[in-house]
Amino acid sequence: MTLAAPIEVRRCECGTELSAALLACPSCRRLVHRERLESLADRARHAEAQGDIPAALAAWREALELLPVDSAQARVIAERVAAARKRSPVATLEAAAKSDSTGRPGARVARILAPLGVAGLILWKLKFVIVAVLGKAKFALLGLTKLGTLTSMLASFGVYWAAWGWPLAAGLIASIYLHEMGHVARLAQLGMKVDPPMFVPGFGAFVRMKQRPLDAIEDARIGLAGPIWGLGAALLALMAWRITGSGLALAICRLGAWINLFNLLPLGPLDGGRAFRALAKSARWTVVVALLTAYLVTSEGLLLLLLAVALVRSFRAEAKTSDWRTLAEYVGLLAAFSALLLLPSAVPGDS
Repeated sequence: MTLAAPIEVRRCECGTELSAALLACPSCRRLVHRERLESLADRARHAEAQGDIPAALAAWREALELLPVDSAQARVIAERVAAARKRSPVATLEAAAKSDSTGRPGARVARILAPLGVAGLILWKLKFVIVAVLGKAKFALLGLTKLGTLTSMLASFGVYWAAWGWPLAAGLIASIYLHEMGHVARLAQLGMKVDPPMFVPGFGAFVRMKQRPLDAIEDARIGLAGPIWGLGAALLALMAWRITGSGLALAICRLGAWINLFNLLPLGPLDGGRAFRALAKSARWTVVVALLTAYLVTSEGLLLLLLAVALVRSFRAEAKTSDWRTLAEYVGLLAAFSALLLLPSAVPGDS
């Protein structure tokens, strides 16, 4: 006969019995995880002092999980997360790009690109995408060290191989993988816990977040990071086509552009849906105009689907004010992927 181990009963200092899910005592309102919270706060402050903003963000976010949502302490920690987020490497680079008061090369490039509007913004951001892909290859390959990612990737590769042959399947898998690693990279920059990408054979891939974004703007940043990296992957395929004339590279470029454009669909958990939650009505109608223009130029049927959904969502908006960076990124990505779909079609086997 086997006896079950006795269940340990937690009690507050006031004597109240506490369930495992409680974050504060229901009687005296004393925080259950006080010691852990103090340790995390010390770690976050130390990381901030050392300039390690991602580590500070990770500690502050972990602390948030140990606090009641409606508590004053949670509001204070949320403010610390927002403040640290503004000091993140990406935010610092973008602030430097916007500055016109210095003579640094980055500021000069930003001033040159500024008259180009949305196109200039996307070109500027692509600089960081290319640097991230080429200069941080170790991070980009991180997911391949995880058994779940690797096995699901191989399963998807087999499905696409059977449909289109292994060369196109390999290019498609690489494009999808880089898209998902864009989400992972942005989550890491924001100090959020995340699992590596998981592939679903025949349906793409996804990244499961372990922590919730603080607000709609942060969620939009995370959502659009995937298409930004996906655009980088498509441009690498475009470059390969221009250099080699390979029809396979052109097919990978166009297919990657189509998949990323589909992800801009402003619906539910798709990247476009997450971006739309940070846009007010006026910004959403701007997207509608951009989608209509893109369709008239390209005659791409997928754009009609995006246009129809955007029209419906433009009559009602969750956000009272718009995040203009989200609008610029969304419209810029829309323009870039639409332009790539204007490229000539290619048979993957062509050289």
